[in-house]
Amino acid sequence: MSESTTAPSAYALAQRQGDRAIRTTLLDAASRLLAAEGSQALALRRIAAEVGCSTTVLYRMFGGKSGLTEALFIEGFERFRQRLAAVPHHSDPRDYVRELGRAYRANALAERNYYGLMFGETVPGFEPGEEAMATAASAYEVLENAVAACAAAGLLIDADPSHVAASFWAGIHGFVSLELGGHLDDAEAVLDAFMRGVSSGFFINAK
Repeated sequence: MSESTTAPSAYALAQRQGDRAIRTTLLDAASRLLAAEGSQALALRRIAAEVGCSTTVLYRMFGGKSGLTEALFIEGFERFRQRLAAVPHHSDPRDYVRELGRAYRANALAERNYYGLMFGETVPGFEPGEEAMATAASAYEVLENAVAACAAAGLLIDADPSHVAASFWAGIHGFVSLELGGHLDDAEAVLDAFMRGVSSGFFINAK
């Protein structure tokens, strides 16, 4: 009779790859629990049990629940920034802005467990610290710079580029929030209509 084997825990697998992998494993587990069960699930014992480690590991990595929450916020926005930064620049800066909107959506769908903390109040009383706010600002800066490039090329309507960037951000955020909430039956078609609206509303000689 063969002996039964126990699959290694998520923590044990991450240990083989080092601290960065451990940190990612812990944050992804915490984000899943937060999205599924709310802020009460961010108890360190709960997360430790989820990944198969001791609470000592979480204290070493994050210092406690507040540090963990801050790390979740930073991780979410850093992944978001990287997704936007990976969008290739186009010869036409208007195309680049539209592709950033699609990257925003792709990131939200891929990282939906982080999305609520990034843009909502899923952890009552949480206030992002200086590093967290700087990380969030660096993501938004990618879009601001793209809109500014449209203005510099004479392709933007007569409006403050910062206001246009904020309007575009608000629009794509609203679309994504509705999609994540299950309120859009044909999200692709709605997104296409939104992008056409952006083109005709913000850009000169829109395509």
